[in-house]
Amino acid sequence: MYKGSGKSTALNVLEDNGFYCIDNLPASLLPDLAQRALLHTELLQPQVAVSIDARNLPSQLQRFPELLQEVRDNHINCDVLYLDADDETLLKRFSETRRRHPLTTDTRSLAEAIGDESQLLGPIADLADLKLDTTSLNLYQLRDTIKLRLLNKPEPGTAFLVESFGFKRGMPVDADLVFDVRCLPNPYWKPELRDHSGLEPEVREYLAAQPDVEEMYQDIVGYLNKWLPRFAA
Repeated sequence: MYKGSGKSTALNVLEDNGFYCIDNLPASLLPDLAQRALLHTELLQPQVAVSIDARNLPSQLQRFPELLQEVRDNHINCDVLYLDADDETLLKRFSETRRRHPLTTDTRSLAEAIGDESQLLGPIADLADLKLDTTSLNLYQLRDTIKLRLLNKPEPGTAFLVESFGFKRGMPVDADLVFDVRCLPNPYWKPELRDHSGLEPEVREYLAAQPDVEEMYQDIVGYLNKWLPRFAA
């Protein structure tokens, strides 16, 4: 994987989907890791994702084909994802984040480091089961592409949790949206309803008969229908 091509995003997606993720593993340790993952399933998830980049020793990167074959010879399913982007995009991403490329030195520019990286990672690129050019992808598009192409699963639907609360105890600290309905008729002040909860039909029927409640309900539903798809995007 190239530095700046979306490696961190890819690892985050895989980790969120149950993978045990390791960043920048020395390539020579790949067969040993695979064996340990099989022997110690109580410590490691069955699915392991490893990133290997140009911080590895060149000699180890050259050995990648034989190391990968050693893993597969032990009947371990192993897929290789190669992330790339054009040089102009990589230069721009490093400039925006102001992160130092691991191959840059006092005498080697960023552009030269990116070129050297391409050569060093050649043995991995040649064996990739899936190559993704992230040049034109933003973070969210890359995330969705990895889910579809690597995990064979679409982006799940957005999950919603609706919660009622009392302001006197404070708002929920993890709330994304809060609707203040204290202006509406409160069934608590109806003696015959005071001992009932909002789950009971008597309270629901009382609220459904209030014009202000219906108007507020329609306004909230309209807002959610219009804006929630944009939050999900």
